[in-house]
Amino acid sequence: MLTATTTATGEALAARIPAVLRAALGPHWEFTADGPRIAMRHSHRGTPYRSPRRPSSWSELLHQLETAFADVGAPRDACLPLRWGRETELTISAVQALDPLLKDGRPQTYRRGFIPQPVVRFTGERDANGLLRDGFLTSFVNISRVQPIERLDEYGAILDGWLTVLSRLGIHARHLSMYGDLSPWQRQQVEGITLHFRHMDLELGDIVLLWRVGKSDRMAVDLGTGLERLAWARTQRRWHELIYGRFAQAAPPATLDAIRTATLLLSHGITPAARGAGGIARRVIGAIDPDSARLGVSTVVRDVYDYWSLFGALRVPWPAVACVIDRELFA
Repeated sequence: MLTATTTATGEALAARIPAVLRAALGPHWEFTADGPRIAMRHSHRGTPYRSPRRPSSWSELLHQLETAFADVGAPRDACLPLRWGRETELTISAVQALDPLLKDGRPQTYRRGFIPQPVVRFTGERDANGLLRDGFLTSFVNISRVQPIERLDEYGAILDGWLTVLSRLGIHARHLSMYGDLSPWQRQQVEGITLHFRHMDLELGDIVLLWRVGKSDRMAVDLGTGLERLAWARTQRRWHELIYGRFAQAAPPATLDAIRTATLLLSHGITPAARGAGGIARRVIGAIDPDSARLGVSTVVRDVYDYWSLFGALRVPWPAVACVIDRELFA
């Protein structure tokens, strides 16, 4: 739970952020402030956005991101294990790579740089019928740059580097805006300040300055968005067609989302069980509509399996994943 308690260290860092951002972003960005709230918009905003003529495949988009991040000083690092088993059963964000630095006070991290991290979350926004709204999934790829820093100007440089990465994808600064509250928040041993960014009217992600409470020499940056949401902003395609392709109309969205998530869990060796990570796998499979899966789930599983394999080696082959789902559904 976030609390309002902050240290003098946090307040001192917050006071310096506007100047750091102005220096990093340059004269083309306009700043407005209302107390601790800050907003930034490009002076050339208002020009129409044109999506790419040919949408990139998922592998092409991942390669573009990897190359662009490497060029701004953030080479790709391996993903965290999907089974976390510490404060959360599953990995829910690449920021967990910073736990040794921020939570344990040790001068090290599990990972750093660009991480395309598959995650599972049950916090996506839902409509009045309980269905996930467009832009939200139970499982998705957290595109992150997690980076320890020693000086606050590195935070500004990472944000400027992110604008360069987006520009390489055809998402230019004039179509972006940023906003947030410079009041530091605190969660246990960690404090932070979060700034959000959007592409036109679409919330795209955030950049978080983090530090261990009272320790300005233990700072880090967590820059993040979702790969699927980034592709949505870039292509302007319909959400379900973008995510599920030829299967978009083959089953209810909740079933497709559950098959997608179950495939991720099972392919990483997380099998259905009564509790723990296995309990999450059983819960996810239980969300699949049996009437929509009477002929089996293997075709959809194989398609989703290919997607998840882009981000690291999978432990369980797709036919075994499909068999486990079918057995759970129709045992």
